[in-house]
Amino acid sequence: MNLANRITLARIFLVPIIMFFLLVNLKFPHIRVEQFTITYNQIVAALIFIVAASTDSLDGYIARKRKLVTNLGKLLDPLADKLLVSAVLVSLVEMGKVGAWIVIVIISREFAVTGLRQIALLEGHVIAASKWGKWKTAAQITAIIALLINNFPFAFINFRFDMFASWVAAIITLYSGFDYFIKNKHVINFNE
Repeated sequence: MNLANRITLARIFLVPIIMFFLLVNLKFPHIRVEQFTITYNQIVAALIFIVAASTDSLDGYIARKRKLVTNLGKLLDPLADKLLVSAVLVSLVEMGKVGAWIVIVIISREFAVTGLRQIALLEGHVIAASKWGKWKTAAQITAIIALLINNFPFAFINFRFDMFASWVAAIITLYSGFDYFIKNKHVINFNE
């Protein structure tokens, strides 16, 4: 259990804490500025999410830099990412902040690409993260943060950046999924 894997595990353990702050009504007062409102719960959840999301690059960097890449890390890192993003998105659906269809698109793509990677592994291939996969992650994190903080500061100029970012995340997510399948179609044997 090296440092990189501990950071990855910490990201997994932060998931229920974020969900707690999003879904449990702690009866804290709201912050109100003109038409903008946010709860302390959401602020805490957003801060924890930002910390957790930022550890994604950190654990990978440490593992490569210190030559600590392990099979456990290869398994846990993408799992931690998917748990974090999926859990927060499902919580945001429950809160009425994002459409369920967007979350279904994002989670479905994650299952599909994970399945493709498993098939590739069975065939002796490794599918590396693509640039579109990295853009997908950045778009999803941006959208989630905008949703968590109730579209701050764009709420003051009546621009629904949170919805715009959600649509962009869904489109890039879909495209990146298609990109993985098109570039790795040789891995799938449809004759079996």
